[in-house]
Amino acid sequence: MRPTGKGAIRINAEQRLEHWIDQYQNLIYSICYKFTANYFDAEDLAQETFLSAYKSMAYFDGGNERAWLCRIATNKCLDYLKRAGRKSVPTDDEYFTAIAAPDSVEETMLEDEVRQKLFDCCNSLKEPYKSVALDYYYNEMEIGEIVHKTGKNIKTLQTQIYRARGMLRKLYGKEDIGHGS
Repeated sequence: MRPTGKGAIRINAEQRLEHWIDQYQNLIYSICYKFTANYFDAEDLAQETFLSAYKSMAYFDGGNERAWLCRIATNKCLDYLKRAGRKSVPTDDEYFTAIAAPDSVEETMLEDEVRQKLFDCCNSLKEPYKSVALDYYYNEMEIGEIVHKTGKNIKTLQTQIYRARGMLRKLYGKEDIGHGS
């Protein structure tokens, strides 16, 4: 006999969560690791992502679950970076060579969508934050490279990067889909 009522909803929600974890755990972990450059923090944030998705399942409209989970992961990471007062996003060459190639064309397309969204958000900022955000977050330049490129004081650039990150976070938040991520 198949469960009905709240029990059936809970089982279906748990099955959906299990499916999401099976399908997307590597992708979500990769996103979290890209933001934190720390294995343990990335694991924690990936778990928080799936927990938040489970709690917010009622808000999921049945659309692109991969994009939805990536949005939650991105928001979790941005919140983490803000809380932790982190000053940089990892850009070391070692990091990029250590990341495995995407598993599918679909994942590559999703990564392209995320990069396009970042590019659009950076471009929507006013100067000097637009230039700094594009160089630092989109082009993944190190702060020393930006100092050399622009001739600006490093403290000025650090402040602009910090403020640009806050502005980008707000822009991402405006497009939030209404869940508690």
